[in-house]
Amino acid sequence: MPGTPGKGEEMASDLSQSLPKRTFKYQSSLPPLPVPSLENSLSKYLEAVRPFASEDEFKATVQIVRKFQDGVGKVLHYKLLQRAKTKKNWLEEWWFDTAYLEVRIPSQLNVNFGGPGPYLEHCWPPAEGTCLERASLLIWHTLQYWNLLLTERLAPQKAGKTPLDMDQFRMLFCTCKVPGVMKDTIHNYFKTEREGPCPSHLAVMCHGRIFTFDALCDGEILTPPELLRQLRFVKDRCEGEPEGDGVAALTSEERTRWAKAREHLINIDPHNKTILETIQSSLFIISLDETKPYSTPENYTNMTLEALTGNPTLRWGDKSYNLLVFSDGTFGSNCDHAPYDAMVLVSMCWYVDQQLRLTDGKWKSTLMQTVIDCGNVHFVR
Repeated sequence: MPGTPGKGEEMASDLSQSLPKRTFKYQSSLPPLPVPSLENSLSKYLEAVRPFASEDEFKATVQIVRKFQDGVGKVLHYKLLQRAKTKKNWLEEWWFDTAYLEVRIPSQLNVNFGGPGPYLEHCWPPAEGTCLERASLLIWHTLQYWNLLLTERLAPQKAGKTPLDMDQFRMLFCTCKVPGVMKDTIHNYFKTEREGPCPSHLAVMCHGRIFTFDALCDGEILTPPELLRQLRFVKDRCEGEPEGDGVAALTSEERTRWAKAREHLINIDPHNKTILETIQSSLFIISLDETKPYSTPENYTNMTLEALTGNPTLRWGDKSYNLLVFSDGTFGSNCDHAPYDAMVLVSMCWYVDQQLRLTDGKWKSTLMQTVIDCGNVHFVR
């Protein structure tokens, strides 16, 4: 399994060294989400309203708030307290539904978050002809982070001595939102080693086509040279064929239309459901984008714009993580916001950034870098 010492172990992060606590150790002992008092909530509401209301408007608002507090507000607050007795997080389900799953506008353009990779600031300035080699190293470090989660060796985050909820970290890999006619759902395939087998394949998008390959061979994570071989195969294959169908563009549609289009694809051929499952369960998406954002550390505007609004045939908008590989050797990301908040991705990017700093953005394994014929790329038809 990838959790055992192996290739590139000399580059392991301090995050994984002699950790006394497992990543999800505190999950069962975390306190429930508290219910704020009705009085405190209404007081904060009045404070927020005050700067925007005239004297008469504010007085009228105060009267409405008092009436609410003594009437229906008291009844609703009691029901909220009762709900909190049976749910550890009384807000989560409502928040998911209202903010993400029931929203019908295109989520890739209106809800997703994305941005640039910081690596050009210290070791990877834009440079033609470097994108695949850099991408293989970036993917390798990302897979090391996945392995830390898989083996629960990522230290639980804390505020001082207080442990924080790590549940969203489970959503970074092998996660995808699936459209529904009325409401979407989140499909998470990630499992720790103790829980069972976890998907280990990657999906690569290039020229409107989709490829997959396994990130493991004989239980070991592919080395950067081995990953580079796979990426070059995809690139060479696409350059010799016309543009693909670009099915990924459907994920940028209005949610109900995308749900109906997805059902149509499955009705055309039941095998399409298997293909969709393969994309949904993949560790993450690798997008080989021909764009050249030419960003600088002082101005990330171009790259951020490309990450959020770039070629829709090269982003699976419902995936929790799309790694964007631009042709000028720079990188970005586009992520569905429903499964987790951006700080989860920031934590992973910080880890990768630290590893690249330590090695000057180069592959410095002391082991023999033998490219083996393992984990061959498959074209998704």
